[in-house]
Amino acid sequence: MTTQSKAYPSTPARPGTDWGVVAAKVAYVVGRVLLYAVLALGAVVFSAPLIWMISTSLKPEGLVYQIPIVWIPPEPRWDNYPRAWNVLPFATFYMNTAFITVVNIIGLVLSSSLVAFGFARIRFWARNTIFIILLATMMLPSQVTLIPIYLFWATLGAVNTFWPLIVPQWLTNAYNVFLLRQFFMSINTELDDAARIDGAGWLRIYWNILMPLSKPALGVIAIQAFAWNWNNFFDPLIYLNEPKRFTIAIGLRLFQTQQSQRIPETMAMTVVALIPVLVVFYIAQAKFIQGIVISGVKG
Repeated sequence: MTTQSKAYPSTPARPGTDWGVVAAKVAYVVGRVLLYAVLALGAVVFSAPLIWMISTSLKPEGLVYQIPIVWIPPEPRWDNYPRAWNVLPFATFYMNTAFITVVNIIGLVLSSSLVAFGFARIRFWARNTIFIILLATMMLPSQVTLIPIYLFWATLGAVNTFWPLIVPQWLTNAYNVFLLRQFFMSINTELDDAARIDGAGWLRIYWNILMPLSKPALGVIAIQAFAWNWNNFFDPLIYLNEPKRFTIAIGLRLFQTQQSQRIPETMAMTVVALIPVLVVFYIAQAKFIQGIVISGVKG
């Protein structure tokens, strides 16, 4: 009689540690730590001037030049703000700047989108050649055309008015046309064909189809136009002569010239002038980043 041995399932061998996976995880963690450390260092470096400006706006005169720097004043001087505000008509400067900025944003968005729509959608003779000539104007320094343009406005009697600051923005520029043209070309042309079948013309296609689909790119142009017009110093300096027409940038320079020793008050007005730009960018930063990404990738 044979005895059959009972078979037992063999226990699988325990696998050893996969050092490759561990090394990959460690490298990933170390890389993320280094990345965040570099970003944090960069944020501190780039935000230091802003923090110093805000801190200085709340200091008394005696702490401005103290070494080491006193970042947090022991007794913040909030009265620096109203005292500086009343030295010059900053309310007028704000109103002038806001008016010029809003009007220029509207004009720049409309003119740039119309011209870009023509280059992207309408086929006409020498379209590409004209577009290249338009882009070539970006290589022309503004100093070259400064005197002829000034003489042009002086001949029209428009010096010391807002017209030289507004009209050029309503005539678009090559950079914005290029950006919007690339974005428009990424939109399917079958939408145009469907609209034309329904009887829509070019302006209807532009306003009802492409403009709603181009909000991210238009947002980028609007935000950039806001920042540039709000901080524009050179053009108002050239064309405006009377304080009642000054913008905030010229008003700050006038204040600095007249009150050169009052550093805290100068910093206070600089903070006040910077607030609208920070608020607009904070509110619209999602659209701005989205527009930059879409324009760069799809274009």
